[in-house]
Order: sequence, then structure tokens, then C-alpha cells
Amino acid sequence: MKIKAKQIIINQLKRTPIIQICCDKADISRVTYYRWRSADKKFAKDADLALQEGLALINDLAESQLINAIKNQNLTSIFYWLNHRHRAYTDKLELTGNIVTQNEKLSKEEEASIKKALELASLINTKRSQNETQTKKKRSV
Repeated sequence: MKIKAKQIIINQLKRTPIIQICCDKADISRVTYYRWRSADKKFAKDADLALQEGLALINDLAESQLINAIKNQNLTSIFYWLNHRHRAYTDKLELTGNIVTQNEKLSKEEEASIKKALELASLINTKRSQNETQTKKKRSV
């Protein structure tokens, strides 16, 4: 029974990606579904894949209905499509303002730390370039 119920869940998720509906069709509770997911990693993976497939199906159906509504000159559908699929009609956000920066003097310790970091970065970059040069020479030989 358990294996058959799991297969019903997987098949149903591919068509209707709603956990409660799938559980009702398999005659199990949501608690059982989530307990199975926790205990059976293969079932959890299969359920996730089936859920993705079901969501893709519903998205295709919804988009198909939207296109039909556009063909029937439904202005709300036309506005929705343009607002979400056409760059010229999307909402835009404009930010204006002034940026104020403060140039505080660094302490001697901060200056020393930055200088040390730059020296280390320089050494790392120098070492990388030397390694790259050696690698290129080896390849060309």
C-alpha cells in the first residue's frame, strides 16, 4: 500500500502540484507525506522533481490562457503581459540624491595595515605572474 500511495503522490504532483490534493488522492495525510519525505530521500527527490514538472505544466496552462485573453482583446491581460514581458512598459524606479563622504585621517596603525596588505597582494600577484610565465614557457617547449 505504501509503495502504491507514494507512486500515486508522484504521478499526481506531475499533474496538480498541490500537496494536499495529492495526499487526498492517495488517501494519506499531509503528516504522512512529510514523514515519508524525511525518511525516504529517493521519494523526496522524486517528489521534488514531480512538483517542478507539475508547476511547469500549470505555468504553461496559465500562459496559454493569458495569450488567449490577449487574442480576445482583454485589456487587463494586455497590460499584464506588457508590464511583465516588455522592457518599455515595466515599472521603473529612479533614485536621486547626494552622497556625502567623509575623509577621515587614518591612524598610523591603519596606514601600516593597509600598506602591509598591499605589499602582500603585490607579492601574491607577482608570484602568480611568475608561475603563469613558467607554465607558458613549458607549454611552448
